[in-house]
Amino acid sequence: MATFLLFAFVFASQVIGGFNTKLPPPSSYGNTITILSIDGGGIKGIVPSVVLGHLEKALKSNDEKAALADYFDVIAGTSTGGLIATMLAAPSLSDPSRPAFTAKQILQFYLDFGPSIFNQTEASGWNQTTQGPQFNGRFLHAKAREILGETRLSDALTNLVIPTFDIQKVHPIIFSSFKLDDVPSLDVKLSDISIGTSAAPSLLPPYYFKDGDNEFHLVDGGIAAGSPSLVAVSEVVQELNEKISHFIPVNPNKPIKVVLLSLGCGRVEPALRLDARDARFLSFNQWVPVLAIDLAAAAADINEYHLASVFPDLPSSDNYYLRVEEYNLDSTIGGANSTQENMDKLVKVGEDLLKQTVKIQNVTSFVPYQKPSEGTNAAALKRLAKILYNEKQYRLKMKSVEKGGRPFIG
Repeated sequence: MATFLLFAFVFASQVIGGFNTKLPPPSSYGNTITILSIDGGGIKGIVPSVVLGHLEKALKSNDEKAALADYFDVIAGTSTGGLIATMLAAPSLSDPSRPAFTAKQILQFYLDFGPSIFNQTEASGWNQTTQGPQFNGRFLHAKAREILGETRLSDALTNLVIPTFDIQKVHPIIFSSFKLDDVPSLDVKLSDISIGTSAAPSLLPPYYFKDGDNEFHLVDGGIAAGSPSLVAVSEVVQELNEKISHFIPVNPNKPIKVVLLSLGCGRVEPALRLDARDARFLSFNQWVPVLAIDLAAAAADINEYHLASVFPDLPSSDNYYLRVEEYNLDSTIGGANSTQENMDKLVKVGEDLLKQTVKIQNVTSFVPYQKPSEGTNAAALKRLAKILYNEKQYRLKMKSVEKGGRPFIG
């Protein structure tokens, strides 16, 4: 709780600096910090890709060359969300000043290569007693290296925050742009980061790689953070805390606004609800599949619980938080099912999600409820696009009128 009190205090009185981004940094030039967070979910990454395509289109109505990396100070992603994040922030191999992928191209990436990443023939006959994962990961590894090349974390066009979990060190490793000065060993290739954060146990093999003298033994970032939004916020808090003496107060009476867009891949209604009087007879092996599902859902709920401290649903709040999630995903839609039928369903889920009324998670009952005053998710994204566009224009204006300019803080 102390962390969040610090967060609120610092944002109310200080200006953030040192963002490694093409977007003029909030320090000296703006009053808003923008964060994009994308959950994990395998092939269900199609859903946030559809949503991001809508946001990108809205931005292009005012800026025809708009790229998401130009508008977000931080892009965070776990698992498939980590792959999307790196693709959005990686510089193009042909033009390093521009991002490698648009949201539309990322959607097409899933549709084109999903069947090869999650090869259904390869997984045929696999069961929980089979040694090794369902998929060997070779295609994903090769494709990640092909599209991301030699690009390292320090080369990203905006700040990245990608959680992974090291099964040898037995703790999370957060590949964060903010940590590179203090922990240079984190400056590894984006291809290695995206492969590591996507290595879901039992689906894809754990990922070992060596960078210089540093060894990594990584599995899916979802082990530590299925939704990386709280991790991204924490990274910003730590950045503020560590470099607070270098910040330049612009207007102590005008608080900094934090804008967070968090995208889910869809939550399935629990297939099994247990009666405690019966559950006492379950064996260890019977508990394992139950906990695998329930713990992921519980972690997502607790994530929302903590975020409510930073983004209270109050008219007086200066911060803005939009969560776009399908809370009743069809249970037949699988995260590792790359059949054409399943992928078509996921595209439709994303399209239908845009038409749904904005939902907010009640952090007492943990039941999402509609907020009609916010309109549809599509309308909310359009408003967000306006916020992002206006903020960028404001920063550019402030930078241009400040003749001679203050040096960027970092």
